[in-house]
Amino acid sequence: MPSLKDVKTKISGVKKTSQITKAMNMVASARLRSAQEKMENFRPYTSKFNEAMSNLSGGSNTSSFPLMEVRDLKNLEIVVITSDRGLCGSFNSNIIKMTLKKVAECEAKGVGVSLVCVGKKGFQLLKKTGKVRKKYTDIMSSFQMFNAREIASDVSENFLSGKADRVEVIYGEFKSVAVQKPAVKPFLPVEPIQSDVTNKISGEYIYEPSTEEIMDVMQPLYLNVMIYHAMLEVGASEHAARMTAMDNATNACKDIVDHLTIVYNKARQAAITAELMDIVGGAEALK
Repeated sequence: MPSLKDVKTKISGVKKTSQITKAMNMVASARLRSAQEKMENFRPYTSKFNEAMSNLSGGSNTSSFPLMEVRDLKNLEIVVITSDRGLCGSFNSNIIKMTLKKVAECEAKGVGVSLVCVGKKGFQLLKKTGKVRKKYTDIMSSFQMFNAREIASDVSENFLSGKADRVEVIYGEFKSVAVQKPAVKPFLPVEPIQSDVTNKISGEYIYEPSTEEIMDVMQPLYLNVMIYHAMLEVGASEHAARMTAMDNATNACKDIVDHLTIVYNKARQAAITAELMDIVGGAEALK
């Protein structure tokens, strides 16, 4: 049985850990509100942008746009978006598992794979594969639209140069505070978006300037919006996952303290019993 001093030291250490995890939970909760508000404010913009792209690309000639060129899949590039910091449960590891599964499926079919890692955690875990083409670390804590533009431009140039025949984005999708799931979305080539015309007035829009000129401007913006939206989803999901993980850690600390308290009481009772036995034994010896 451990000594009283050892048990008391462990109880003190676990209580201090509990204070830290509780503080981290409160910080994550405060940051989640800001990140979730930013994400929800951006969703209507994304929805309207998709609607505009639907109207433009639905009846256009896709062969005239290089970013919409469909090729035989020989090389796939995956943009993996994770957080820069850990202590958020299995959030990042789930994204990495999905990425590795996708890589294994492509390699089994003889398809080459390259990775673009956005976020330090993803790069740290995927650099061992030797497939990381480019990394963007230390930006997820305070990213802006220009970061998404830089990533989208680099991936688009790689696609246009023929080094990648298709591009997909893997990120953590925010479902709710309790649920964040990894998701895979196609990125390039840009697919014509088919809108749901049910219960809507059918017809064609007349654009000025021409549809082709508008699409030349809209397509890069559309890619920027997709990357930025995915980064916002990951930002909100990270804080929600960390809040849940720290709450679980705090509860676990309480359980450990309860268990150690029982051990401490047993050790104290055993020590008292041993002292009483010594006293009784000494008294009997004096008789």
